Amino acid sequence: MTTALRVRLRHAGRTGRRRLETYLIVAAQAGLAATLAWLAARELLGNQDPTFAPAEAVGVIAAALGNRARRTVELVVGVLLGIFVGDTLVEILGTGPWQTGVIVFLSAAVAAAARGTGALMTQAGGTAVLVATVTPTSPDLEWSRTVNATVGGAIGLLVVLVLAPLNPMRTVRRVADPTLNLFAREMTASAEALARADARAAQEILHRMRAAKPQLERLSEAVTAAEEVVRLSPVRWRRRRTLAAYGRAVEHMDRAFRNSQAMVRRIGTTLRDEEPVPADLPAAAERLGEAVRMLHREFLAARAPVQTRERVLSAVREAGEACRQDIGFSGTIVVAQLRTVANDMLRATGVSSDEARRMVRRAAAG
Repeated sequence: MTTALRVRLRHAGRTGRRRLETYLIVAAQAGLAATLAWLAARELLGNQDPTFAPAEAVGVIAAALGNRARRTVELVVGVLLGIFVGDTLVEILGTGPWQTGVIVFLSAAVAAAARGTGALMTQAGGTAVLVATVTPTSPDLEWSRTVNATVGGAIGLLVVLVLAPLNPMRTVRRVADPTLNLFAREMTASAEALARADARAAQEILHRMRAAKPQLERLSEAVTAAEEVVRLSPVRWRRRRTLAAYGRAVEHMDRAFRNSQAMVRRIGTTLRDEEPVPADLPAAAERLGEAVRMLHREFLAARAPVQTRERVLSAVREAGEACRQDIGFSGTIVVAQLRTVANDMLRATGVSSDEARRMVRRAAAG
């Protein structure tokens, strides 16, 4: 228990440091964007109240990674929508407390009807509040807010995509390292549970894998964010090919992880039913763990994932050997599920669906 606790604490510490590094970079981007947006609105455009420009710039920086370009459009469209609906209703209803409530409700409802996100609804509703409450005494506020939103959004994008873009490969590695290491580690732990006939350990592995769902989602988000950077940032274009391959792989790796949970669940059944476990079966699970580690290394090194494929097919061959020995019903299902995971991993290396199935069948036949 003490050793396990130390391992978990070290893992939590590494994860915390990686997260802090990312947040510090984003904080630096936000500070730079706010400064530039204020200067652009005040000094270049002569706006005497540039408050909204840095606010919108920070909003772009703080947007969900991978959605910053869309977030910028939503900020501007939300402001314009709020102005249009607000002005129209002020002319009809006038101003006052109940009028403000109606105007905000209808602005947000129009944004929702347009299938807008929370950011679009917030901008539309917030601008409608200003139109309904402040416009009678400050008639030029709508125009000022529109200009500020546009300037702030543009400056935010300029900072994150040109002046200080995140290193896309470092961003992916920061998230992928703990996520894929966890996948590989649980495959190795599954092999050990099979070798020791430890049904309780298999159940604990399954619980840990289920709890890892947020990590997989963060990996997908990190790849999406990195793809946005390499697609829109001129200084990062050279990484497009590597990120494109990694992005295609993430979908199949996510499927492999989910299918491996079904495999671990059946491993637990195999052990609880005290079915025979040929030595080749845990060896096959161990090979899968090695393949996950190798895939991550080969992609980040921009190498063709040849060694990953070799390890995946080796796992299939060893599982096939196990299936030809003394094995029970659940053990046979473990082998079938392992082949499914292997197929997903081959797809992650860039192999087509038909070719992946052919490779798995040939390897399984020995």
